[in-house]
Amino acid sequence: MAIRIFIDQGHNPSGPNAGAEGNGLREQDITYIVGRYLYDLLQANPNFEARLSRNTPTETLGTSNATSLQQRVRMANSWPADYFISIHTNGSVNPAGNGTEAYVYRLNDESYYLAQNMVNAISNRMGTENRGVFARPSLYVLRRTRMPAVLVELGFISNYEDAMKMKNDPYGFAYAMYQGILRFFGVNS
Repeated sequence: MAIRIFIDQGHNPSGPNAGAEGNGLREQDITYIVGRYLYDLLQANPNFEARLSRNTPTETLGTSNATSLQQRVRMANSWPADYFISIHTNGSVNPAGNGTEAYVYRLNDESYYLAQNMVNAISNRMGTENRGVFARPSLYVLRRTRMPAVLVELGFISNYEDAMKMKNDPYGFAYAMYQGILRFFGVNS
């Protein structure tokens, strides 16, 4: 039986729950394309079945920040997914802030080890600083999903070097996440 992975491309294209901006880029555009590439990689592997929160670049979920998050969680829970991965970019008022990190509901469980594998793979492939995995039980998508859930911050959109990596090689980020997923499950591509 295929492992079901729900890929949530963080944020809406505009309006409620739009994402961060920096260096001429928008978070919601990066998360859409990286999620689409990850979806294609997982769908091509018979070990996995994937679904996306946003099937087109213009698809908007919910009418507010709260309902946007609720809709993403509801889609994953009702499928039901076995794992939930939410893709984001980080931002900081300090342009020197950089690197890849992930958030999970609690440390040292399945989601934590999945997150570690993905962060390590992104950091190794893309050359981003490995900032590690942190518990953030207050995050709605981690708190309300009924399956192991990871929120990945690919890099800092506010940092020029990270932003250019995300702009120029979104496939590289998706492929690294895919490699981290394969390593976690101990399966081949």
